[in-house]
Amino acid sequence: MTTSHLVSATELERSSVVANNAMNRERGLAGVNSYARELGFDPLAYLAERAAAPSWLDLCCGEGRALHQAASALPAAVLTGVDLVGPLAPVPTPPTLERVTASVSHWAPKRTYDLITCVHGLHYVGDQLGLLARAASWLTPDGLLLAHFDPDSIRWADGSPAGRAAVTALRTAGFRYSARHHRLTLQGARSIRLPFHYLGADPAAGPNYTGQPAVASHYGPAGVAASD
Repeated sequence: MTTSHLVSATELERSSVVANNAMNRERGLAGVNSYARELGFDPLAYLAERAAAPSWLDLCCGEGRALHQAASALPAAVLTGVDLVGPLAPVPTPPTLERVTASVSHWAPKRTYDLITCVHGLHYVGDQLGLLARAASWLTPDGLLLAHFDPDSIRWADGSPAGRAAVTALRTAGFRYSARHHRLTLQGARSIRLPFHYLGADPAAGPNYTGQPAVASHYGPAGVAASD
């Protein structure tokens, strides 16, 4: 089977599945529709226990409501939100919050962070494993990364499941994975090289465990390029 049905990062980001996704646009820090509920973890409490100027990077942040709320509660915190679309309803941005409209597939920070989150954002990223490997190096030495991850969205070139191999490689690299909650966690910065070569994405993969349309990421073993 060929990989001709796969699309590039630019094509993926223009697709209706990615450009129109609303998975994380309105989520706040606490409550029914919140980071605390989705992550099983209170970002605000974690940051409050850190140094005088704790830092949080939220990838695929949507409207950034959680970051705005954190800025109000922790005025000394350094907060960064990155989203492909950016805010649909512009509001004043606190001075400690940097809003970046960019593709997380290409963007990189100029600093490290105590906390990095990606709440249901990987479902719309082409090279999910590549982003996870890069984000691991953006942590402070004892920082924490949390991200939702669906192994069923990781495929080999022929479309067969590669999720088990991906989870094994991630665990070997230091990640912990909760299948029940579809969450990855990583404590502490590190340089990671996963044994996968990204081939492209399929935006027509259909709904994932959330019930929403999502992207399938296709890989070959490291060093193997895509075929025509």
